Amino acid sequence: MRFDTLASLSRRDLWRIGLPVLAVTVAAFWVAAHLLQPAPPRHIVLASGDEGGMYHSYAQRYREVLARDGVTVEERMTNGSGDNLQLLRDPKSGVDLALVQGGIANEADGRNLVAIATLYYEPLWVFYRGAETVTRLNQLAGKRIAVGVAGSGARAFALPLLAANGVDAAGADLREQGGSDAIGALRAGEVDAVFLMGPPQAPAVRTALYEPGFRLMSFVRAEAYVRRFPYITRLTLPPGAIDFAHNLPEQEVTLIGTTAMLVARSDFHPALMDLLLDAADDIHGGQGYFERAGEFPGIRRIDLPIADEADRYHRHGPTFLHRYLPFWVAGLIERLVILLIPLFVVGPLLNALPQLIRWRARSRIYRWYGELAFIERDVETHAGTLPIDKWLRDIDRIERSVEHISTAPSFASELYTLREHVALVRRAVLRKARGEAPSG
Repeated sequence: MRFDTLASLSRRDLWRIGLPVLAVTVAAFWVAAHLLQPAPPRHIVLASGDEGGMYHSYAQRYREVLARDGVTVEERMTNGSGDNLQLLRDPKSGVDLALVQGGIANEADGRNLVAIATLYYEPLWVFYRGAETVTRLNQLAGKRIAVGVAGSGARAFALPLLAANGVDAAGADLREQGGSDAIGALRAGEVDAVFLMGPPQAPAVRTALYEPGFRLMSFVRAEAYVRRFPYITRLTLPPGAIDFAHNLPEQEVTLIGTTAMLVARSDFHPALMDLLLDAADDIHGGQGYFERAGEFPGIRRIDLPIADEADRYHRHGPTFLHRYLPFWVAGLIERLVILLIPLFVVGPLLNALPQLIRWRARSRIYRWYGELAFIERDVETHAGTLPIDKWLRDIDRIERSVEHISTAPSFASELYTLREHVALVRRAVLRKARGEAPSG
């Protein structure tokens, strides 16, 4: 592009060309910056549970699986889901994600937290001693009940259910005991019932299932809990499901429970979600006591919104690059592609800019040809009274406008031709005024 062409444009022309080009360029870089995430961290902190629980066991599995792709998982051990949720709520806690039991988050949590996946069913196990068969929680009124330690999922799950049955601290002795301590207290006769949460293979649950004299409550009103509490699921444990040799349990037991989830803050790096979902499929994808093979990991909403990346992964699987390349290589290529977006958009635009400027410069000349052609046709075909004065005024106006056109030397011949055309049309009007026949 010649500089004299650019210099010949008016300030208005430059704005008309420059503003759209600038807007498209800024938009391209904005889109790239918006899409471009920082590189995924190589270190994340996972809140789990106590040393004897399944959350701790699963946290170890996640650490092993993610280590294959160079991601270090630091485990933060807690009392359980309640503590984990509090850590996620606090952006200064250093915790990136956590294992959390469904049903304990509130509506406000949904603005800052997302569920990456549902993992497995977590039944509520109510063990008790005595001759009376307990099938309803209101039968525990006035009893000594170990409902789990503060911050545990068992306590967070049990208290609303007990309250719905009229069993609260005013009408029962609710004790902050959980796990092996609660089992020991029930064995010693210090409490009348214990509440445990977790799958059948959880150490505390398994110990209680085999403990002589312990009885397991079967929820006769399980379906009613499902109707009242949307996060609750009805679960069935068939006879012998735990142990065929000892026929444990001896008869079918109806339980209620919820679903364990992998939860993160809403700003958790989306690229790591693919890794976590791969790991979750490896760890939780098989058949369990209550789960069908392939049922988990899932994206059914319990009480937190599902992360967009998790929904995309569940529907379409990992991205093409992550399917065939190592995690870090795929992430690097994806970032490079995003960085190239401005080049793909701005490059062709800059290449077309000289043609655009030349078109704009020529348009200041060519725009008068249409009006001249209209006058010329009118002169040739008009019959009756001739509007000579109007034609001449229009030609004078066009001529004055053409004289003020400033253009580059490269377009001088085209401007000269335009002036000749104006003179040609003027001569045609004058001949028409004298009554002469058109020339040529």
